[in-house]
Amino acid sequence: MKHIATMALMLNLAIASLYAQQTPVIMTFSGTAAATTINLGTNTPTTEYNLSGNGMFGQFTFRMVSAGGSSPQQSSACPSPKLYFLEIAGGGVFRFEDGSLLNVHLTGGDDCIDLSTGQARCTRMFQITGGTGRFRGASGALTLTMTDAIALADPNMNPVLITATGQITGPISGVTMGQGPQGEQQ
Repeated sequence: MKHIATMALMLNLAIASLYAQQTPVIMTFSGTAAATTINLGTNTPTTEYNLSGNGMFGQFTFRMVSAGGSSPQQSSACPSPKLYFLEIAGGGVFRFEDGSLLNVHLTGGDDCIDLSTGQARCTRMFQITGGTGRFRGASGALTLTMTDAIALADPNMNPVLITATGQITGPISGVTMGQGPQGEQQ
């Protein structure tokens, strides 16, 4: 009897340690972005991204909103005449093919805009704040890096529609593989 109890405890600990291990994430995406009327309370314009891609958790869509600072900053990583803006608010939701959702909150980021090419190098850092299905109980931090380019501009050459391509990387813990919302325990 003692042997069975010891084996059961060892099995539970093994499952718990597998569940808690961090998994490195690499996902690629493409999509579009445009200004939105969503107000993140920053008194600055908000951009909404609609992205789709693929990675180790399968195909996904990602709807993200972010707001930047009101004036350009100085940065040695983004030398003049390029414009450098910090991202100060935002978040998003990943939706995977099985219906699982992964929620993220923006913790930082920046845009380095090259006006001569109409492109920008953009970074967004996210903290995972929850999820459903196989992401219920997930935690970690993700970094999105992308290149944005103007697809459509208004007559004053202000961007109206932007293309975005890039990748998302970072560690994630607490993901159960192969279990969507139908397999979720309530």
